[in-house]
Amino acid sequence: MCKIQRGEALFPGILGFDDTVVPQVVNAILSRHNFILLGLRGQAKTRLIRMLTTLLDEVTPYVEGCEIHDSPYRPICRRCRDLIRERGDEVPMAWLRRENRYVEKLATPDVTIADMIGDIDPIKAARRGQDISDELTVHYGLVPRANRGIFAINELPDLAGKIQVGLFNIMQEGDVQIKGYPVRLPLDLMLVFTANPEDYTARGKIITPLKDRIGSEIRTHYPATVEQGIAITGQEAWLERSSPVEVRVPDYLREVVEQLAFLAREDKRIDKRSGVSQRLPISVLENVVSNAERRALRTREEVAVPRILDVYSALPSITGKLELEYEGELKGGDSVAKEIIRAAVGKVYDHYFDGANVSQIVQWFDLGGSLKLDEDVGSAAMLKQLEGIQGLMEKVKHLGLGSNEPDAVRAAAAEFVLEGLHAHRRISRSEERGFAAEEKRHEPREETGRPERPNYRRQYN
Repeated sequence: MCKIQRGEALFPGILGFDDTVVPQVVNAILSRHNFILLGLRGQAKTRLIRMLTTLLDEVTPYVEGCEIHDSPYRPICRRCRDLIRERGDEVPMAWLRRENRYVEKLATPDVTIADMIGDIDPIKAARRGQDISDELTVHYGLVPRANRGIFAINELPDLAGKIQVGLFNIMQEGDVQIKGYPVRLPLDLMLVFTANPEDYTARGKIITPLKDRIGSEIRTHYPATVEQGIAITGQEAWLERSSPVEVRVPDYLREVVEQLAFLAREDKRIDKRSGVSQRLPISVLENVVSNAERRALRTREEVAVPRILDVYSALPSITGKLELEYEGELKGGDSVAKEIIRAAVGKVYDHYFDGANVSQIVQWFDLGGSLKLDEDVGSAAMLKQLEGIQGLMEKVKHLGLGSNEPDAVRAAAAEFVLEGLHAHRRISRSEERGFAAEEKRHEPREETGRPERPNYRRQYN
């Protein structure tokens, strides 16, 4: 409440949720609801729930030695009740820090009720000389040990049905049976869950009573705009490196990398139920920068500037994050990824060069010009080749570059222009020939009106 009044950021570092998810989470907290975050992978669900601890007191007193961090004013375990009855204000206290008041469990089918709630400990009973049915012989599980804090379960639908029953019983009624022995545990606890919407609804893996006891169901989402995505990727990607090479990532390349995720989420060949994680552009940008850094170290340059060729070199960081549909599987992950890269370059190219006259560049290739670029070629050598293309270097000013920029910056910009023309099929590019004129389709023969017989040898070559 004080943070809201002061206008402070409740979840710093969580971008794109200010007007959607965060207000709903705040409402759930103020309502004292247990809540669930429903969303596809890579939507910052786990990160958000881990930041809930920042809303807790910095330190909290508890009865020293208590497994479930009992409050000295309202103890719930048998040991602490007996101890306070005997010693009163002389009971020793300890302090619990906020980061220790968070417990997280990944739901897996092998989780047992003993893991979550507790079990009878016969060794403890033997050491203390107590009856096996005594409450003092209970070894508490994860949920009671999170008492007076936050307990989070990731991928809730993967929990077995009997474990879900044990959860909702302790959530609502505060009691549970451990090996047939009834234990009353009115825990002071917030329960938060995460799940994939597909698992949570369509497959019926959630038992109805548990779903009914979850107070708020909050939907997360991917970044709504490319600008939000760029901000998230820039925040999370490892770009500030201790390296002898200065790395400069151009704005247009950041946009290309982010467009990969946006276009992949719309592509029919990619499974929308699985989603395309925000980790994709983060991993791609790191890989792109690493390839540029490797090239600069090899050519002994002081500045490393990623090129579009480096994006193609980052295919391993793309293909592993795409769940393909049947059509995509037939085409192959590499082919789908390359087509998405080409589409992303074309979209960003339109942003900077909409209405620009590039006919002079296209004409140079139509007259027989060709250019083969190697990702390991130094910037000076590459720039010398690019400057030979008529009208090319004049167009880099559309990217906001001046004439005094380093060779690496100008070379990367010129290559982006060529790749944009290739994306719009104004020129062609192949791994063997590099950039060249776009092949013209054959027109029907004038004398007969019949189409020319296709040259299969030429097409396959």
